[in-house]
Amino acid sequence: MENLNHIAEQFKPGGNIVKVKEFGNGNINDTYIVTLEDHAEKKFVLQRINTHVFKQPKLIMQNMRTFTEHVHQRVRNEGHAWEAPRVISAKDGLDFLIDDDNNFWRAISFVDNAQSHDIIKDLDHAREVGHALGTFQNLISDLPIESLADTLEGFHITPRYLQSYYWVLMKNGTHTSPEVQYGMKFIEDRRDFAHVLENANLPLRPIHGDPKVNNVMIHTSTGKAVSIVDLDTGKPGLVHYDIGDCLRSGCNPLGEDAEDWEAVHFDPEIGSAILEGYLTEARAFLTTADYDHMFNAIRLIAFELGLRFFTDHLVGDVYFKVKYPGHNLHRALVQFKLTESIEAHEADIRHIIKSTVA
Repeated sequence: MENLNHIAEQFKPGGNIVKVKEFGNGNINDTYIVTLEDHAEKKFVLQRINTHVFKQPKLIMQNMRTFTEHVHQRVRNEGHAWEAPRVISAKDGLDFLIDDDNNFWRAISFVDNAQSHDIIKDLDHAREVGHALGTFQNLISDLPIESLADTLEGFHITPRYLQSYYWVLMKNGTHTSPEVQYGMKFIEDRRDFAHVLENANLPLRPIHGDPKVNNVMIHTSTGKAVSIVDLDTGKPGLVHYDIGDCLRSGCNPLGEDAEDWEAVHFDPEIGSAILEGYLTEARAFLTTADYDHMFNAIRLIAFELGLRFFTDHLVGDVYFKVKYPGHNLHRALVQFKLTESIEAHEADIRHIIKSTVA
């Protein structure tokens, strides 16, 4: 803790540090909340970036600075009720700090009077989650992708994850667990579908990259979405990755760590509410082709995340943080079951998309 206090001291905007404590339940980075006394901003977020996952952390900070400054300018000019986290510079003026053990640290302003939720609470919450993603995408829709670095080459490109899976399978040999056998068959049955978005000739745009439900900040008094956080994956990509991931995480009422993975299902009513909120803002920039591939995106991103969890389990849990042996396998089964449910609800979901657009 003494070392954490020392690191936090290098970023603090003012005031004495009262405490530093762990915050959130992210799968990748180590996150802490720093509380200050006698300062206008009472808290800020301190993070140690997982450089095994994010191999170009300086470019991530460059993208984050680009995103947040662009959003702040749009918000000021247009009067949006929206808050974008700010990058807090270290005392030497850089957007990061590398400590004596070569750990990469950064600090971000705290979105006050707001909280996130791991699962959708009700339909009003669902609409706000969708509205948050639409608002964020709208605010960055005029940001030239040339101004953003590709910090995670291959991120959300499902055929590459499929290729990695087959490489791991070849290296690790056969697996006899019934759950693993189920996962292997599930992937094999959908291998051709993995290319659906990459073959669609859709344009690259600025994206968030990870707009899960728990990255949407909801104001504690009004219940309105006020921000989307966790911009590590912001980069050029397909907007379909974002809306697919948002519905994947939002429309599974049992959550990503559902105890009974076989009970996991896609909730069309929640999906309808998320899309309703999303399209209040997204209509400004979506095209006919975007709508045509929306169902495929919802199905694909659930499958993709399951594939990534499954591969990480086979290789020994080197990417996602785990809480127990077999955690990534369990996560994969949750996503595969969700994919099955999305497939079973295809007619309903396509109807929701069509009726919401109309």
